[in-house]
Amino acid sequence: MLRNVLYISASIVIFFVGLIVYGIILNLREQSLEEALKEKGISRIENVKLVISRKNYHLELYSNKLLVKSYKAVFGKNNSTIKISKNDLVTPMGDYKICAIDTNSKFHKYLHLNYPNDKDAAEALKQGYINNDEFDAVNLAYKKNECPPDETSLGSNIGIHGIGEYDLIFRNLPFIFNWTDGSIAVSNKSIDELFSVVKVGTPVKITY
Repeated sequence: MLRNVLYISASIVIFFVGLIVYGIILNLREQSLEEALKEKGISRIENVKLVISRKNYHLELYSNKLLVKSYKAVFGKNNSTIKISKNDLVTPMGDYKICAIDTNSKFHKYLHLNYPNDKDAAEALKQGYINNDEFDAVNLAYKKNECPPDETSLGSNIGIHGIGEYDLIFRNLPFIFNWTDGSIAVSNKSIDELFSVVKVGTPVKITY
């Protein structure tokens, strides 16, 4: 009986390690941002814009209208297309901006988005998800180009971040695994590259 348990446990470990090794091999093909710039024939990135596709699990980095590089990305555990609460684990869709940058996050680096914005607040008020005071608070932050308050029912802790201490495992999974609370997660290396070219105010479009 004990021998069977050991065999099963060993098989599971070997299978998991094999997955990670396979993922590492796949990721060896990934270009660095420097290599991508050289291939595109540009020396620097201007008018940066990020376009994120939930359906295709990627984040695209644009310089002006030129696609510079695409990054693998994963999203919230809930695959719903509409976010109605800060606790629903859904990644929102819409046009946003980076409103703050955190380099001390447990997820390595964190690019905060101004979710909810004025459009999110207006729709939420219409549907009865927030009250007038919450609507006014979100709108005020939006007009002041600040990150929205976390005290509303919609919350505000949505952004683009790395993986943190489990980067080696999660970035090398050869399959898609949505694990965040609603934010967009990329590898630590990817968030480092994005951190080097974005700033507060950089536009971010999230589509399905």
